[in-house]
Amino acid sequence: MTNHRLKGSAPAEPSLPDIVLKGITTHNLQNISVRIPRNRFVVLTGVSGSGKSSLAFDTLYAEGHRRYVESLSAYVRQFLERMPRPEIEVVEGIAPAIAIEQRSIPRNPRSTVGTVSEIYDYLRLLYARIGKIYSRDTNELVLKHTPDDVVMQAGFFLEGTKFYAGFLFPSHEDGSHHLCTVDEEISNLLKKGFFRVVSGDTVLDLNSPDDCRKVAMMSEAARRALLVLVDRFVTRHDKKFQSRVAEAAESCFSESGGHAVLQVVGGKTYRFSDRLELNGIEYQEPSPQLFAFNSPIGACTTCQGFGRIAGIDEHAVVPDRSLTLAEGAIVCWNSEKYRWNLEELLLAAPKAGIPVDVPYEKLSHAEKERIWKGVPGTGYRGIWPFFAEIEKDAGYKMHFRVFLSRYRGYAICPDCEGSRLNPDARLVRVSGRNITDVARMNIADAHAFFKNLEISPFDRKVAESVIEEIEKRLGYLLDVGLDYLTLDRLTHTLSGGEFQRINLSTSLGSPLVGAIYILDEPSIGLHQSDSARLITLLQKLRDLGNTVVVVEHDREIIEAADEVIDLGPQAGRLGGEVVFHGSVEEMKRSGTSMTAEYLQDRRSIPLPEVRRTPDFTACIEINGAMQNNLKNIDVRFPLGVMTCVTGVSGSGKSTLVNDILNRGLMREKEGVKDEVGTHRAITGGWQIDRVEHVDQSPIGKSSRSNPVTYLKIFDDIRSVFAQTPDARARGWKAGYFSFNIPGGRCEACSGEGSVKIEMQFLADIEAVCEECGGLRYKADTLEVKYRGRSIAEVLDMTVEEALVFFAREKSISRKLGVLDEVGLGYIRLGQSSSTLSGGEAQRLKLASFIARADVEHTLFLFDEPTTGLHFEDIRKLLGCFSKLLEQHNTLIVIEHNPDIISQADWVIDLGPGAGDRGGQVIGEGTPEDLAGMEQSLTGRHLQPLFRRLGKTKKVT
Repeated sequence: MTNHRLKGSAPAEPSLPDIVLKGITTHNLQNISVRIPRNRFVVLTGVSGSGKSSLAFDTLYAEGHRRYVESLSAYVRQFLERMPRPEIEVVEGIAPAIAIEQRSIPRNPRSTVGTVSEIYDYLRLLYARIGKIYSRDTNELVLKHTPDDVVMQAGFFLEGTKFYAGFLFPSHEDGSHHLCTVDEEISNLLKKGFFRVVSGDTVLDLNSPDDCRKVAMMSEAARRALLVLVDRFVTRHDKKFQSRVAEAAESCFSESGGHAVLQVVGGKTYRFSDRLELNGIEYQEPSPQLFAFNSPIGACTTCQGFGRIAGIDEHAVVPDRSLTLAEGAIVCWNSEKYRWNLEELLLAAPKAGIPVDVPYEKLSHAEKERIWKGVPGTGYRGIWPFFAEIEKDAGYKMHFRVFLSRYRGYAICPDCEGSRLNPDARLVRVSGRNITDVARMNIADAHAFFKNLEISPFDRKVAESVIEEIEKRLGYLLDVGLDYLTLDRLTHTLSGGEFQRINLSTSLGSPLVGAIYILDEPSIGLHQSDSARLITLLQKLRDLGNTVVVVEHDREIIEAADEVIDLGPQAGRLGGEVVFHGSVEEMKRSGTSMTAEYLQDRRSIPLPEVRRTPDFTACIEINGAMQNNLKNIDVRFPLGVMTCVTGVSGSGKSTLVNDILNRGLMREKEGVKDEVGTHRAITGGWQIDRVEHVDQSPIGKSSRSNPVTYLKIFDDIRSVFAQTPDARARGWKAGYFSFNIPGGRCEACSGEGSVKIEMQFLADIEAVCEECGGLRYKADTLEVKYRGRSIAEVLDMTVEEALVFFAREKSISRKLGVLDEVGLGYIRLGQSSSTLSGGEAQRLKLASFIARADVEHTLFLFDEPTTGLHFEDIRKLLGCFSKLLEQHNTLIVIEHNPDIISQADWVIDLGPGAGDRGGQVIGEGTPEDLAGMEQSLTGRHLQPLFRRLGKTKKVT
């Protein structure tokens, strides 16, 4: 019976048991029980720290993963991540679990979008199967011949044509690596049954001493042209004739090491080879490894597959790409000493076809290549030969070394031109494109290329399944809004949201059935206009027969869920309870949780009553921003206000703010050497004291790093303990209460609280230290109490508890109060920094700046600060932003969330699309101005918010 179901609706699978979890006490979960229906799209929501991740990842995923790993052999288990058993009493109906978390982006310079999404693996297989090799000298198609090709050529001869089939006279080495003599070669041929050779049109008999003497007396060149006769033919167009030619061809290929010759009597000679060669050049047989830049077989030998080498940096030589050659774009030749090189170029340019009055950025690849490599016969030698000469003298002259250092950096590999692959790999094409050409396409263009692939029916049949898989995976990347990324884009240049969506598309590319997919805020970095596509993708994953559990705060995704589980009511020890479990409609109708109140619009983030008026007489201005997809734009950032940079994903926001503004000002202020994005100039930087880039990178990977050490609160806490009567009586200073240095710490675990036990066939086990029981300190250290609590008990407190406990200590309570203000009141003082989410790490950094009284005239750059934040947490974050502004600082925020954008004093919207379709300033003004701009997608998504909340009436 066919099951008819509306598209987008949840599948009905009554036979599958629900996932039942009872008695969960993981972290702050308060002995809760949850029933998650199978094959549904379920959203877990709640304020930050309410226990969502504890339920989703530390319980549901951990148990599903643990059970799967435990079912494997001990040998296999040693290679897999082992997770501790979660604190739970009953688990029923659990299935294998896959987690797509906000994990750190790989920094490996070999990791690209193509390799992470696995598309490049399929591309390698495709090119190995149906790729065609084109010669490096004549660009002709290189083919391997078969006996059928020989038969086909013979079939073109006219009826009655006489011709010979054979192979060239051999030249072998004996066992001692010496060439065999002519007599030895003739003897070998006779033993194999070949009795005749052909010289021109004369047939010589090798059984005849006279003919053998003639062969011996020939010159080396003449002897190489001799044809060992395998068979002679008179052309007949019948099957018997074809069979004889095929047999002769096979004998030729076999005896000669892959060569065959058809010589028409008194006519042309036709040569064949069953090896990949043309014009005497042999080519490598395509294999998947040939196209792998991570393999020595395929990698460029110059750059070892990195695509870049340490050398002359093009950006340093031509820092302003908007200039022409005549205007001095090549800065190393602008000095009087080297200006003659520029004059040579200007004289040679007309002959070489290099325009000198066109901006450098507009020059073609071939024109730039001539500028860098030189033009033979014109007197112009090129930039690279110029620096090669300088380098020769740099060994013994200091001023040459200083000159070179200005222009050194990482440059594109001159041999592979950044493709990472060796020359043989780049000669293989499919539909006229080599694998590098395809990898440099963006996702949208690559998808169109494979949709309209021009290949033969035979090749399509051979590679049908591979092409289908590539199209499918490219389609998933399109579905998650990443059409603007190129396949060769390095993963460390991606945002956290982009990387997570690639992982999501990879999971869809190899879909499982009956699994639990657990996702951590897949909407990160996604513009509101793309949310619908993400929701469709999650529903598709569900409709395949999986249970999709999403930890999320985005309103649209919550409203699209089949069921919502809301945790709370507060964070930390005041949370960990299920405050609502049901459908979205029930939540909007009768829910009483904080999330429900925001969805019901009974609670909201109010618009500011007064907006600050930007004063553009005090601003930082970027002129001619051209990095990546930016279209030579000029942008002004007013000081003393909050500016939001908005636009669809891939429109150029991060490039403008992070690559150009941040790095440019950091180079100006602190001399940082990081490569700055291409632009003409940044002005106005003198008006600020410093730049702080507040992102979601971890504050520390060590288990010793925690919130109180990061904010320097632990120094004050240790001082308080050192002032207690017990500590003073024992002569203990503040350092004695540190777990980082010898003294009061437990030496059995060196203050870690745990020890690593090495297992021979299993993963290493982290076990609680038996000496201190995980408390990190010696027993006598824990005897010292402040207000009845030991140092270990204080580190186990939450920020909210510590605020009350240290109410008398002004310095400590002030810094803890800031942590509470940014919404981190639920975290424990001694919680390892490595366990904090990206959003929590970002707010911890923000708290460190607010806690310092000396922070003013600072430019703060925030990249998606709402990551991991509930509606209520966003309200707290905005309060912190106001404090920074009151301290005479400037905020520039990259954001998609309408609640943040609506609070800005000034908005810069980029677009209109992503990638090549973006990079322009679509609109500037207040959020109300942007909402009135029809061309702005961001403005359209602000309109419903303003309809609900009204508009800001006053501007000051």
